[in-house]
Amino acid sequence: MTDGNSESARAEEDREAEDAAEAAGVAGPGELGRRPSDAIDGAAVRAPTRGNRRLEALLDGVNADPEVRAWWHMAQVTSERLGMSDHSWVHVQIVLNIALRLLRLLVKAGVRPALETDHGLRDRDAEVVVAAGALLHDVGMSIHRADHEAFSLFLAERKLRELLDDVYSEPDRTVVVSEALHTIIGHRRRGDPYTVEAGVVRVADALDMAQGRSRLPVDSGQMGIHAISAAAVDEVNISAGTERAVRIEIQMNNSAGIFQVDDLLATKLRGTPLEQHVEVIAVVEGETEKRLLTEFRIGGD
Repeated sequence: MTDGNSESARAEEDREAEDAAEAAGVAGPGELGRRPSDAIDGAAVRAPTRGNRRLEALLDGVNADPEVRAWWHMAQVTSERLGMSDHSWVHVQIVLNIALRLLRLLVKAGVRPALETDHGLRDRDAEVVVAAGALLHDVGMSIHRADHEAFSLFLAERKLRELLDDVYSEPDRTVVVSEALHTIIGHRRRGDPYTVEAGVVRVADALDMAQGRSRLPVDSGQMGIHAISAAAVDEVNISAGTERAVRIEIQMNNSAGIFQVDDLLATKLRGTPLEQHVEVIAVVEGETEKRLLTEFRIGGD
């Protein structure tokens, strides 16, 4: 019986890994110039809930909420205005799936989230917190890119209370909302997350870098180090580690990808409660590196 349960759990983890990988392979839609009603029509996120009814209720509520989906649309409009990589509902779905995978691997390895240690709730409630943070972490970009994390807070606070109204009663609802808001403000560059849940959302946001995602600025003609290093990342694999709870392997086609790993991912990981539980390995596949740049020019005609 134990072997059967173990095999079932492994199969479910494999499916979740496939879901996260599938989501990461999708490029965000071009939404600038589209009518809002058309842009939000197909916006719907999905993630494995493992029978977590509260998580299911949150996802159902978000997918049925035109205001949230309009925020996702406006975040992408802002992103396109600035020539940035995808920040649409596709980015939200990727971060959501990665965040849930990270949290579940951590819990499986014995790492206890704050909802358990600080509030006496369950790891399934921590999944709701992580999902809520992933779903709403960038909605402030509907207003402005600068300080968008702070703008996200005052949009998300009311919305989370609406979405969780029939899911939690007080005072648990306020606890869950507050912890979710902490994950949102904690994902900024110097966010100083205090909890495992906030660290998970912060790192998951940085891991949306697989092929077809971060290389978008290169396709639009941008040739700075951010764009070139992003184009060097082919694949991100997240699995249970041997020495630490989580192993993140980043496959690159060029050594320039190290900038993404060290300047962006490592910055998001350092100083978080996840730092001691996650190992990151970046490798360049093959004997030769892919040429990403033929010429770089400053000034001139």
